[in-house]
Amino acid sequence: MARIAVIGAGMGAMATAARLAVAGHRVAVFERGATHGGAVRRLEREGFTFDTGPGLLHLPAVYRDLFLKTGKESLESCVELSQVDPAGRHVFADGTAVSLPNASRAGVLAALDEALGAGAGERWSALVGRAREAWDATRRPLLEEPLWPDWRVLGRDPYPAVRRRGLFGRGKGPTTATLAEVARRELADPRLIALLESHALAYGFDPRGAPASAAVLPYMEQTFGSWYPRGGLRALADAVYARCLARKVEFGFGAEVTGIVEKDGRVAGVELADGRFAEAEFVVAGIDPGRLAGLCGGREPWGADEVRPVPRERAAGRLTVCLAVRGARPEGAAHRTVVHAADRAAELAGVFGDGPGPRTPCDRPTVTVLRPDDPTTRPDDAHEAVTLTAAVAPRGLDGAAAAAVAERMTEVAEAAVPGLRERALWREVLPPTDDTLVAGPALAGREGRFLRPGNRTRIPGLYAVGGWSHPGGGLAHAGMSGAIVAGLIVNGDDWHGST
Repeated sequence: MARIAVIGAGMGAMATAARLAVAGHRVAVFERGATHGGAVRRLEREGFTFDTGPGLLHLPAVYRDLFLKTGKESLESCVELSQVDPAGRHVFADGTAVSLPNASRAGVLAALDEALGAGAGERWSALVGRAREAWDATRRPLLEEPLWPDWRVLGRDPYPAVRRRGLFGRGKGPTTATLAEVARRELADPRLIALLESHALAYGFDPRGAPASAAVLPYMEQTFGSWYPRGGLRALADAVYARCLARKVEFGFGAEVTGIVEKDGRVAGVELADGRFAEAEFVVAGIDPGRLAGLCGGREPWGADEVRPVPRERAAGRLTVCLAVRGARPEGAAHRTVVHAADRAAELAGVFGDGPGPRTPCDRPTVTVLRPDDPTTRPDDAHEAVTLTAAVAPRGLDGAAAAAVAERMTEVAEAAVPGLRERALWREVLPPTDDTLVAGPALAGREGRFLRPGNRTRIPGLYAVGGWSHPGGGLAHAGMSGAIVAGLIVNGDDWHGST
């Protein structure tokens, strides 16, 4: 039995802790904040509750496996999980709207044909089919296995080149196109392009620079479905925390780690802000690379020939608006509606920039509207809790600027919730912070620029877990990160993943 210190109580860190505890190790989690869950946060006020992090779960099999491997109680016995249908409603800049059924390729094809015109569904379906090829080629190395030592082979984009007219026909090798280029070439319709690019934007990716393999993002959602736990995604975080407690994981909140201690060439424990030293044979860090380097005395724990951390300025921020709304939620209202930006170019420039100058939020950004049919989120059936989110630049929005963007977001959201501004009792605006930057999943292609640093570090006994390390961000990927790190510690650094 080894003593293991885990820094942070995010979803990946807790997934690691539960698995290691079941393997017989003594696990202590040190969280500088007051609660668990990391980015899976909840706002509660006057009987209303809002998810202020992820709003839906994709790939629930990741958490089913976690609960299966760490106890007798299944995920569904701990969390009331249901599929969201339709998976989403989309309102495009020209006013066209379409509702896409959950986990139904044929249903999506038919819905797009009906809303956007004959042939639209087939074009989208063909792109998703090519995305499946990319998914099949990279699922194991990018989701289930430790990052390969020869990670540069993942710099080739697995998204297949499309057949082109003319003498040369279909290309023989993987495409080097960006997601935006693929969208223009294969979809043509600006509404389909907006649909594809909105999936990238939701994960913090700029489609103008993201690899074509980012097409796996809508593929995952369309194939494995969108799921919602009663009580919101915070209920999932609570269930994982409860599983850790049941497996005797120790938690310390308000316990800030200030240093990682090394002895005889490997980790020996962690130092805490209150002067304590916690001895440990292994340390698992569920924190961002910058903070981890600070805990290592300013030395980056990844070598020069390894995948480098994503610069913080390249990440997208998220602005969240929580609205307490009078009036009952209409029967049949979509759980999630995406109201697309009127000017996509202006939106991307405002989030990611077009040059060295300041980034200015566009007037009408893409807004995701969440209005769950969940009585636990509202004081009674005469009210509803509505959450709005939009991608924004990671920094530069002070209180007044954030409030101005929130007002425009609320106006945009009236395409999903008529009369929203008049119906709102109050709202809370949560501007982007360094703790809420969007960390997308690892993607193949673009010479490896969209990979995440490996879970093993050059310091023996120190491992990285969570959205800023392999296999990247998102609830499913965080859960798999925990499985990978636990596998490395239990089976040794030569472990290659589950079979």
